[in-house]
Parts: sequence; structure tokens; C-alpha cells
Amino acid sequence: MSVLIAGAGIGGLTTALMLHAHGIKATVVEQAAEVREVGVGINTLPHSIAELAELGLLARLDEVGLRTRELRYLTRNGQEIWREPRGLHAGHEYPQFSIHRGRLLKVLFDAVVERMGREAVLTGLRLSGFIQDDAGVTAHFVDTADGLGSRTMRGEVLICADGIHSVGRRRFYPDEGVPSWAGVVMWRGAAEWPVWEDGETMAIAGGLGAKLVIYPIAPARDGRQLMNWVVNVRVADASVSPPPPESWSKQASLAKVLPYARRFHVPGMDLEALVRASGPIFEYPMADRDPLPRWTHGRVTLLGDAAHPMYPVGSNGAAQAILDARCLADEMAAAEHPREALYRYEQDRLPKTAEVVRTNRLGGPERVIDEVEKLSPRRFENVDDVLGYEARKAIVKGYAKMAGFATKEDA
Repeated sequence: MSVLIAGAGIGGLTTALMLHAHGIKATVVEQAAEVREVGVGINTLPHSIAELAELGLLARLDEVGLRTRELRYLTRNGQEIWREPRGLHAGHEYPQFSIHRGRLLKVLFDAVVERMGREAVLTGLRLSGFIQDDAGVTAHFVDTADGLGSRTMRGEVLICADGIHSVGRRRFYPDEGVPSWAGVVMWRGAAEWPVWEDGETMAIAGGLGAKLVIYPIAPARDGRQLMNWVVNVRVADASVSPPPPESWSKQASLAKVLPYARRFHVPGMDLEALVRASGPIFEYPMADRDPLPRWTHGRVTLLGDAAHPMYPVGSNGAAQAILDARCLADEMAAAEHPREALYRYEQDRLPKTAEVVRTNRLGGPERVIDEVEKLSPRRFENVDDVLGYEARKAIVKGYAKMAGFATKEDA
């Protein structure tokens, strides 16, 4: 069997590795001229790290990422609402990783090249269309450098892992329109910074309309480590304003971001200095799409952000793409016919990810911050007097159970 994968992101590369582990040939086709270390930080949850560990990548992740020890939820002014251990420290069999997205991508890309050969990843080619017949899929790709050249490739299956603006998704749902947007813009950056707290803790301050996220994304060396930060602020009325273009390379000025960063306080962290010390500051709209009724059409299916783009809430985007890859590869290996495999993959993963998309729109586990700030907009003496422990636990642990990464004690 041969499989074509459009998109060399986390989902596409992981799928290629998992298919290869089953003895299935895969070719990944990426529109960028090269697979680069773009983006800033992400978190990958234990149930997805378990899948990467099975691929033999845990040691490589340890070289470039950080095993997260603790998560704290704070109000916008820095008062603690919830804290919990994460990964191994919470009782999981595998760690949670805080890691630079580009470095995770490089770990996956290097593994593909080592195991499958450099020819397994073709770059500079954008999927433009495809046709199917009883025996397979013929996919057409356009040279992204000048738009003049083209290439036609043949596979028994085509997996569209080409992101929120997926060509495959648009082909099946041409009237879907632009992504859904709640008016929130995200600014992201990172800087080499003195170790904060224990060097393994992440903090989230503020609710869905105005939120700060900070966490280290590399091991500490000489008392410093790469510190990732994200500022999310609702800046527009989404009912009348379309989302701005989404791009991994769109940069924002320091003057634009600083007024928003000054709204937050995290104990022991000089946020303004952190933002000022950062390199490029990247700007993205917080966007998703409504869950689809189906992903699979014949021998073509969707995966990752092409199938279920979601708000970056609960550290779930990359994790769900990795889980997609595992399920799809396993079904491809077990099924007698490719179309059966794609059907079973969709039946398993579509309802699970749809629930994550819908829950993330409400704030995911971070909704606990919204609930406390709604009940007590200013400072409080004791958070239990605002929202009791069991109510807070129900929000946070309920999300973990829904998304598939609850510990045995919380399941």
C-alpha cells in the first residue's frame, strides 16, 4: 500500500512514521520550501507522548524539550485559583512536554528522513486538487515557488494534513467559508530568561477574553532557559469583523503588544521585561472551525487541523493530531481495504475531537479562571469562598477525562 500525505506538520510527519512502523509506504508533500523550525512553544500531553515514545523518540524529546512538572491557574492579577502536578508527577506513565514547536517538528522530520529516506518528504509543492477511482487517488501539486510547475502523484490513499485552510477540506466543503473567530488575537514570543520558580512550571493567568500563558520550553543551562509567553486578548467584535489572515510568520511590534502584557501579573515574573527581551513577536488570530459531519470521502480523509482545528486551550492541538495519526495508522494496518480503514478511523476520532473543539470554545479547563473572575472580578481573600474546591476540580478534571488524559485516580 502507498499513502500520500499533504502537509509536513506534526500530524503529517507523525502519520508517516506510524505508517512506516506498520510497513506501509508513505510520501509527505509539503508546500513550504523546507521544513523549518517555525513557531514558538506548545505543550504535548502524556497520552500523545506515549505514542511518540512508542516510535522511539522520547530521548530526542528530552534533548530539546522540557518535562512539565506543575500547572497553575491564576487570575489576571496573579491570585492562585488552581494548581496541579503534570505528567509523571501526576501519576501518568509518560511525561507532558513543554517544547518549541519547531524543535518538535525537527525531531519528527529527522526521524522520517533517517527511517524512510530524504525522498519521503517532498517540499515546495502545494496540493491543488485530486481525483479518485476504484484503485486509488491521483493528486495534483503546484510548485509554490512560481506557481508554474506542477507534479502529479498517485497513491492508494490521500491524507490531507494541510492545516486549517486545508485544500481537501475546501474541496469537500466549498461553502464553509473562513474560520470561526471570537475576536481574540494571540501574540507569542520567547526569550532566554533566568529560571523562574523550579524551571518546570507553567502558569495561565486570566480567562478566555484576556489571558496570559508562560512556560519554559527548553532545559535550563547556566541558570537560564528559553521562556515562552502568549498573550490572548479579545480585540474585535467577531460578528462584524472577519479574522485576520493566519500566518506562522506574521510579526507584531513591541509597541502593539506591551499595553496588553501590562494587564497581567504573575508573582516573581517581570512580564514587561520578558516581552521586551523576546525576539520576533508573532501574531495569530485564535480561530477554529465547526466540527464536520464527516472527514472521509472515498480514499481521501482529513487529519489534524485540517479535520478539527481548535482553540489552543488545554494543550490539546498537537496531542489530538498525534492521536489521529496513531488511530489512522493502526486502522490502515488492520483493515482489508483502505476505505474500511478510513471509515473506522473517522468513526473513532471524529466524535472525540468534535467534543474537544466544542469544549475549548467554552474555555476548556481554563474555564475555571473565567468562573472565578466572573464571581469575583477583583481580589479575593480565599478562592474557596468564591468557587469551592469540588466545583473547580469538576471543571479541570472533567476536561482531562473528556480529552483522554485523566490519571487513573481522576478517571
